[in-house]
Amino acid sequence: MKKLTTQVIKKLATLLFVAILGGTLTLGSYLLFISEKKTNELQEIKEGKFSLVKANNGLTNFTPEGSIDFTKSAKETVDAVVHVKNTSTQTVRDPFAEMIYGRGYGSKLQHQVGTGSGVIISEDGYIITNNHVIKNATELEITLNNKKTYRAEIIGTDSKSDIALVKIEANNLPYLVFGNSDHLQVGEWVLAVGNPFNLTSTVTAGIVSAKARDIEGNKAHESFIQTDAAVNPGNSGGALVNTQGQLIGINTAISSITGSYVGYSFAVPSNIAKKIIEDLLEFGNVQRAVLGVRGGELNGTNSEKLNLKIAEGFFVSEVIENSGAMIAGIKANDIITKLDEVKVKNFSDLDGYLRSKQPGNVVLVEIMRNNSLKIIHVTLTKEEEFAKINLGFSLENMTSKELKLNNLKNGVRIVEIENRELLRYGVQKGFIITKVNNAIVKTSDDIKRIISTKLVNEAIRIEMINLQGEKERYIFN
Repeated sequence: MKKLTTQVIKKLATLLFVAILGGTLTLGSYLLFISEKKTNELQEIKEGKFSLVKANNGLTNFTPEGSIDFTKSAKETVDAVVHVKNTSTQTVRDPFAEMIYGRGYGSKLQHQVGTGSGVIISEDGYIITNNHVIKNATELEITLNNKKTYRAEIIGTDSKSDIALVKIEANNLPYLVFGNSDHLQVGEWVLAVGNPFNLTSTVTAGIVSAKARDIEGNKAHESFIQTDAAVNPGNSGGALVNTQGQLIGINTAISSITGSYVGYSFAVPSNIAKKIIEDLLEFGNVQRAVLGVRGGELNGTNSEKLNLKIAEGFFVSEVIENSGAMIAGIKANDIITKLDEVKVKNFSDLDGYLRSKQPGNVVLVEIMRNNSLKIIHVTLTKEEEFAKINLGFSLENMTSKELKLNNLKNGVRIVEIENRELLRYGVQKGFIITKVNNAIVKTSDDIKRIISTKLVNEAIRIEMINLQGEKERYIFN
């Protein structure tokens, strides 16, 4: 019995030794494997094979190298964006009091205040903003980011593009330089800077959502940059800048039922805005360049009907006589696909690029004719704007040079007279209208605006300069 017990003990000892040995070998192998794996991972990280390392907490660590920094462009922009206060005064009449006591009785002056933003574009105080921000202003007040305030003078406006130029008397001001909006790309980061809700300069960030956007179907005058940077009431006239702090747009509209930001906002491209203010400074009005074609956008349906290889572009249905397009050889049924280096996918692309050009500029027009591409050099011509007024005459705007030759600071020339009664009164072609109802007129739009707001049966008083340079006054009922 004793012998048996000894044998059992020896066997148990042997089994225990084998188990311990096996466990030691297993543990050693495991530790060696884990150590080698960690060494390989560290080596791979050092060699740059991993850019992302996921941790167990689900967070992702990444290198900040190449990330976008808005701080520099924001710092440079906020001091160049101003607050614009528009005070307008109008006479409010009481029709019931006038009925009893006579015309003018009970009338009172009413003051209205509107606000917006503007962008300083020169160190000596030129500021660009929206036309609707300063419209009908009797007094303009500009507040800089450092709280200094100035009275502003309106230099010129363009209602079609919703751009205006004003000036304050100051020097050494911070200002923004214009960037090239044609080089802007969809997906590019931008900053919107303005004064929403009467707050001081506020910066929001977003990306360019689309270019050459027509937001209301008014294809004659709209070619906006669309962005998702937050823009609210008060931002109008403020800056849209790229990450280099360059001005690439003037914020002008939002697409919203409530009037506040809901996802998209729109800006006038800097190339268009720059051209407009240059015209206002040089000519006193906007010189519009035209190609000289009529037509419409190409799409899949009409492309298939015309048996074309492409479904984007501008389809030329008519070429205007004596226009740059006709002289250069563009024909009906041509498809315009590119202007210089700008692709033309729709009418807004075409119109937006032309609005940044001057009459006399030469544009390389790429067309598709009979499914073959061709490049034509076209010299742009000037769009003659005639304002048809129910008084019986047509008008054209005058350049600053023409005004200077007539020793005038403002005025609009009569170019056609349809009402023979006016001829009997002595009104002739070439007369220059300088005032309507004692309001100075600089463009035909000014006259149309004044006449459109007159009361029923109210007389219109027009001050003109005749062909001898003498002042004449006429009253029309």
